[in-house]
Amino acid sequence: MKKNRPCIAIAFIFLSLALGITARAQKKEIAKGTTLRIRIHSQLLEGNLSGDSADRYVSVYLPASYNSQPRKRYPVVYFLHGYTDNDAKVYGFQPHWMSLPPILDTVFSKDPAHEMIVVTPDAFTRFQGSMYSNSVTTGNWEDFIARELTGYMDSHYRTIARKEGRGICGHSMGGYGALRIGEKNPDVFSAVYLLSPCCLNSPAEPVAAMTSQLQRAEGIKTIEAFQQADFFTKALFASAAAWSPNPENPPFYLDLPVKDGNVQPQILQKWDANRPLNNLDQYIYNIRQLKSIGFDAGDKDRGIAESIKVLDSELNKYKIEHAFEIYEGDHINRVAKRIEEKMLQFFSKSLVFGQNGK
Repeated sequence: MKKNRPCIAIAFIFLSLALGITARAQKKEIAKGTTLRIRIHSQLLEGNLSGDSADRYVSVYLPASYNSQPRKRYPVVYFLHGYTDNDAKVYGFQPHWMSLPPILDTVFSKDPAHEMIVVTPDAFTRFQGSMYSNSVTTGNWEDFIARELTGYMDSHYRTIARKEGRGICGHSMGGYGALRIGEKNPDVFSAVYLLSPCCLNSPAEPVAAMTSQLQRAEGIKTIEAFQQADFFTKALFASAAAWSPNPENPPFYLDLPVKDGNVQPQILQKWDANRPLNNLDQYIYNIRQLKSIGFDAGDKDRGIAESIKVLDSELNKYKIEHAFEIYEGDHINRVAKRIEEKMLQFFSKSLVFGQNGK
């Protein structure tokens, strides 16, 4: 047995080398795209009463073949981030619970025929989120994304510059924004995907049960006090800035749904008018112009899961085909996997690809 030990050792060394070479080869298979963080000026966001800059950061992912195939054009997916997030977090420039570029690298390395450009604007505002809505207080976010941002991408990058080459999606507040913008602009986008979209319907909780929380928000009079507030209170301010702006009510230029300790039904009605499930019927003709629509949520994300079940039912009523799934998970813990395994496959089937976008 001793005579065989050198042979066994040599065999082990060769096996280790072979495994190492295989591992390195597997790593090389992941072709990495290029991630940029640029800044563009928006005329539509100029003069917002919050004082937020109209020069917005935008993160852009260019697939691995973008630089090596200079004649190739690519579809573009606009990914909208959630409340309190920004583009830098989603693209790995800042620490976050998810980094999008490695997911894109993994998927496109396996399926290079369906590489896409992915774009995310920084929608972090004075109130930590724009709700992707048009408002004099925060700026014309809907039009900025649907018109200015898409126009900038088409003029500066090799995109497939027509609706068949554009998709829009997002997580949480971004999912809300993707539906809001997508259903209003079927001439710009052809496919929409919502990941755990918030704010689709009016809260199930009676307003009376939220009175103390609303009163707490009314007590905030400075931006410093706002920054120290809890998540729910901050979200109230962001919603008010987007859906009940008031140019005559400084310093925040918005109306909260409470005044002098009393709930204001007329303000809540304005908010309700901005819930997509409340006005879906008015956009059915637009939604029918979309090639594809899909949405999902985790079963532990109960309120949102219930809201997309209603969305599923409404679209079924109108016989509009769509992708829909409730999966095992909460608001964030499976989102990266859903992007990798579901959302990108959804867009690979919905958008046009090829050398000239055919």
